Amino acid sequence: MTLVTDLPTLYTIGYEKRSIDDLLWVLRARGVDCVVDVRLRPWSRRPGFSKTKLAASLAGAGIDYVHAGGLGNPPDIRELYLAGEPQEGHRAFRRHLSNGACAALEELVASIGDKRIALLCLERDARVCHRSVVARVVAERAGGERAVIDL
Repeated sequence: MTLVTDLPTLYTIGYEKRSIDDLLWVLRARGVDCVVDVRLRPWSRRPGFSKTKLAASLAGAGIDYVHAGGLGNPPDIRELYLAGEPQEGHRAFRRHLSNGACAALEELVASIGDKRIALLCLERDARVCHRSVVARVVAERAGGERAVIDL
C-alpha cells in the first residue's frame, strides 16, 4: 500500500561518525530546507558540529539552522538512553514533552509549514535517540500523514 501525502517528509539525522561534508551531502540530496538542532546544548567535540560552525556550514549549503534547546534531552532522561534502555528513555522523553517542553514543541509544529526539515542530534541511530520521539510527536501534531525518515 502506498501512502499519498502532500506534506513533505520530516527527516531526522545524527552526526555520529559523519564528517560535516557527509552531513551536508545527505541533507542536500534530500532537499532539506532547515535543520532543527534538538540537542540541549549545541556543543560538540567533533570539529564542525558546534552551533556556530554548524550553522555557517549549513548556511553555505543554503540550509537554515535553528537551535531548539527546549527539545533537548535532559540529563536524567539521557541516562536511560546511555544505560541501554531506549524504550524507557522514549517513554520518559514523551512525558517530558507533555509536561515541560510544550512551548518549544508547538513552536516547531507551527513553523514547519511545507518545509523539508531535518531534526539533528548526535546519535547515528534514531532508535536510540530522543529525536525519534520529537519527530513522531511533531508528525502527529502537524496534522495529516507526514512521513518520518531517519537519514
